[in-house]
Amino acid sequence: MRLKFLAMMALFSSLLSAAQTDVEQYPQFPACAGANDAVLRSCFYDQLYAELYQAYQQPKSMETSTQATLRFEVNKEGQFIPVLVDARTTDIKTALNTALDQLPVIEPATYYGSPTFMQFIVSFQVPMVEGGSFMQLAESEEITSNSTSNNEIELAFAKANDDYSTIASQDYNSQELRSNAIIPFSYQRYHRYEAAMNRVGSNAHTAVKPYTFDYVGEYFDLEKERSNLLKDASSWFGRKLWNEHFFEVAGKDYWFVIDPGVDLQLGKDTGENVNTFNNTRLVAVNGGIGKQLTFGATIQESQGRFAEYFNREITQRAPDGGNPGVVPGRGIAEDGGENIYDYPVATGYINYKPSKYFNLQLGHGQHFIGDGYRSLVLSDNSQPFPYVKVNAKFWKLDYTVLYTSLRDVRSEVTADDSFRTKYMAHHYLSWNATKRLSLGFFESVLWQDDNGRGFDFNYLNPVIFYQTIELETGSRGGNALLGITAKYKMRDNVTAYGQLVLDEFSSSSVISGDGSYQNKSAYQLGVKYQNALGVPNLMLQAEYNRVRPYTYSHNTVVLNYGNTNQALAHPWGASFYEAILIARYTKDRWYGIAKGITGKRGFDILTNGDTAYYGGNIYRTEDNRIADNGNTIAQGNTAPFFYGELEAGYLINPASNLKIYGQFIYRNISPEFDNAVVQEATTTWFNFGIRTDLMNWGFDR
Repeated sequence: MRLKFLAMMALFSSLLSAAQTDVEQYPQFPACAGANDAVLRSCFYDQLYAELYQAYQQPKSMETSTQATLRFEVNKEGQFIPVLVDARTTDIKTALNTALDQLPVIEPATYYGSPTFMQFIVSFQVPMVEGGSFMQLAESEEITSNSTSNNEIELAFAKANDDYSTIASQDYNSQELRSNAIIPFSYQRYHRYEAAMNRVGSNAHTAVKPYTFDYVGEYFDLEKERSNLLKDASSWFGRKLWNEHFFEVAGKDYWFVIDPGVDLQLGKDTGENVNTFNNTRLVAVNGGIGKQLTFGATIQESQGRFAEYFNREITQRAPDGGNPGVVPGRGIAEDGGENIYDYPVATGYINYKPSKYFNLQLGHGQHFIGDGYRSLVLSDNSQPFPYVKVNAKFWKLDYTVLYTSLRDVRSEVTADDSFRTKYMAHHYLSWNATKRLSLGFFESVLWQDDNGRGFDFNYLNPVIFYQTIELETGSRGGNALLGITAKYKMRDNVTAYGQLVLDEFSSSSVISGDGSYQNKSAYQLGVKYQNALGVPNLMLQAEYNRVRPYTYSHNTVVLNYGNTNQALAHPWGASFYEAILIARYTKDRWYGIAKGITGKRGFDILTNGDTAYYGGNIYRTEDNRIADNGNTIAQGNTAPFFYGELEAGYLINPASNLKIYGQFIYRNISPEFDNAVVQEATTTWFNFGIRTDLMNWGFDR
């Protein structure tokens, strides 16, 4: 009996072994129908190459032969599903993705006669050649049966899915450049976009910043720019250093990238003999889920010691509670010892785009409204703050509503050891009146959290005039500003722009010229010359800003136009005029900047018992003004000002915007009286560094 049983088992084993050759079947192109198992595999690859060759369109930008790798799946319906397309340039990746999409639906692979998926990896040279073949082949071994038994337990588990291995996570193909993610606001980066967006006939709206990738992509070829900047790097380290995000993950409906970054500076203020430095470590994350939801965040931890004039400004802005200062544009600093400031910065946002016309954003960050180097409306001079932003673009209109929460951190307004909270609501309507002329209309209001008022829902209406609400809540209940912006495209490469801000306005005072303190206004005039003098990527800019005394201040001292001891508009506050000349040049990864600023600023005297308010410091109350009439710009402690800056650098990685640079700054200010706020000083400051450029960083203060 034992011999008989063994003989039967041997026969069963041999039959089972013979049957295994028919268990798995390759997908079949029509040309391979009826082929036996011995030739079906080679027929599949031969037909696949031939079909790809017919569908693939070689990019015109490609000059040399290179290797490409495709990882794809033939699903249960016989469709070709891309998993990973790897090639040297974005153009080749795009062309291969397009070719893969054009492949026909074929007979799927089978397992025990039931349709199943099968994954493949193929490598080959591009350009492809007629009659060519793949260099190396591999296919997934993870093929599972769809068959089930009649056993109840097996039936219960029949729906179990080994889907972990099917998750695509290596399909990143520059999705960021086609998404609704935010482009970090950097002057050097944005001037190239605006050269395209400001062409005559463009319906782009350029005032509200930062932009998103998909919006800029309507006017400027971001993928082409990135492709042109790519270096020939084949190693992992080379690609991450020169071309790619440090960590890239993408699938069919999602993507995200992660970049570590730095802002490392070494320098010297030779006038004060101060060795300066900045040491920032950061992590930046950006991503998208589906086509409607994007997100981003940065976390920065920094220590720095700066030129003496900048250190003084940090200290003068010190908040209540014992911290030594506020770093302009960054935030409250802790004491790092030896005149070193330790300042963290965190930003983030979630962006939801329910349709092509509307956009909803919740975040913590900075904003800028205007076409100039400065903004008299809203700038990124203040540290990041919480906000809700609603935007609608349709026809020739772009409408933005911004709700924010701000802080007043001075000791005189602190209550119960907590900083005073105030809120701001801001409306900005941009209208492209003609193909050359754009007009913008804005209104904003600030109110404090008093009497348990919190966020006043009177200001929630996105289409209301805030001056009316201010009257309803009391004249000291809110501080409203009104104004207009304009842009005129003189030629494709020449754009004039301007801003007019009205904090308070007395027409009789303007007509009589009596210098009333109630004539609180500001204006800006400027012009940009893109691709100047026939030189590609050379931008020349001239700008003039003039702000009257007491503008942005208020008789209720908390309701000034500021946040955390920093101005929300121009960094100089009020009572000044300035003229600015800027040149920016970009050549491949190299760039250069030249900047000159001259003007006059008005400070308080604060000596010999003179403590009157002359209108320059927006954090003082106008109830302490020096006079009702006869007020002039730069009155009080008048200080002529000059600032010059030269910077040259090299963009190491265009994906993370990592650059190395050298910088020279010359600054001179000569007030009539030296006091605790301003002293006569001449600064010569040299800086060298490597920086991940995610926020504007300006020392022209």
